[in-house]
Amino acid sequence: MTAPTLRRAAIVAPLRTPVGAFGGTLRDVPVEDLGAAAVRAVVQRSGIDPARIDDVVFAQSYANSEVPCVGRWLALHAGLPVEVPGMALDRRCGGGLQALATAAMMVQTGAADAVLAGGVESMSRIEYYTTAQRWGSRAGNAVLYDRLDRGRERSQPEGRFGVISGMIETAENLAADHGISRAAADAYAARSHRRAHAAWEDGRFDDEVIPIDVPQRRGEAIPFVRDEGIRPDSTPETLARLRTVVPGGTVTAGNASQQNDAAAACLIVAEDRLDALGVEPIGFLTGWAAAGCEPSRMGFGPVPAVARLADRAGVGTAELLDAQDLVELNEAFACQVLAVLEGWGWRDHERLNVSGSGISLGHPIGATGVRMVTTLLHELRRRGGGRGLATMCIGGGQGMAATFETA
Repeated sequence: MTAPTLRRAAIVAPLRTPVGAFGGTLRDVPVEDLGAAAVRAVVQRSGIDPARIDDVVFAQSYANSEVPCVGRWLALHAGLPVEVPGMALDRRCGGGLQALATAAMMVQTGAADAVLAGGVESMSRIEYYTTAQRWGSRAGNAVLYDRLDRGRERSQPEGRFGVISGMIETAENLAADHGISRAAADAYAARSHRRAHAAWEDGRFDDEVIPIDVPQRRGEAIPFVRDEGIRPDSTPETLARLRTVVPGGTVTAGNASQQNDAAAACLIVAEDRLDALGVEPIGFLTGWAAAGCEPSRMGFGPVPAVARLADRAGVGTAELLDAQDLVELNEAFACQVLAVLEGWGWRDHERLNVSGSGISLGHPIGATGVRMVTTLLHELRRRGGGRGLATMCIGGGQGMAATFETA
């Protein structure tokens, strides 16, 4: 039997909200409103008939029962026809990119013609919880866990890997493994803020960012229009004044990713259905891969992920990287980024994160992957087209990578 020919997966109208700081402007905007705003914007920008959307695939890393099955919830909340189904998935930091890849597989195989894919996170609204009160307590105290911290502590089974205190420990492990200095980490972080600020000042984010109306206690809602975690006055000297989280370590609040609130989304459409659906692509997904690594070195995940992606393309890591016009590597920690670059043997900072990333723009976990692809494709189009790579590390010891080309 001849294997069926896969259709190319086109990306249409990738958009994102501004990224809110932890406890900042978007603190009181619930996940359903953030995500629905992105869904509505993609439908409007693309011009697609909402009834022609076959499914909605959304990532959220800190889901709860306030908005169960976030993809379906957002489809309904955004006003899509009730016939449009939805689903949720979680690959932690890689969830948004996985949502895009999953939607692509659906259209490539003919299971769907058009899928709305995205990611959303409101880290400001992540709740505290208890595991001990379902059946009550006879006496004693009840423990409330911070689900944000707890999710990092329990990213891997303790019985197999021992206790890993959290993501900071994994970053410090990489800094020690690869000899990454505090000074090098601070210099990289300052560069990230500088580039993100320049991108806003140059108008490079104008086409990809949609405003979010933030309700006020009194008066009309105020539009939130710009990422609020960027610190343009950051320099290696100012960052050097911050205390490290671990005594004698490398990671500080200034050279690590932020905790954020945001949403991002796009349409994934089969290439042979673009004209029938009346939509225009900005680019195509050309390949993707996920790979595991030691949880204690989770930040190294992009190295095996890119290696696996390169192997599937029949090339080596260096050849794949050299073929890209731009590379988006999520900045979980500055020392982690520098360790990955060492692992790749690739140090072309001129093509890396040209508009900043997690340290400056922020890291709204479930939304980050789609945010990165949105920024990548808009920047490639601004430069006249080309090819790009988006990759990130993932809590628990994973990496994910995907390649794209402009239409």
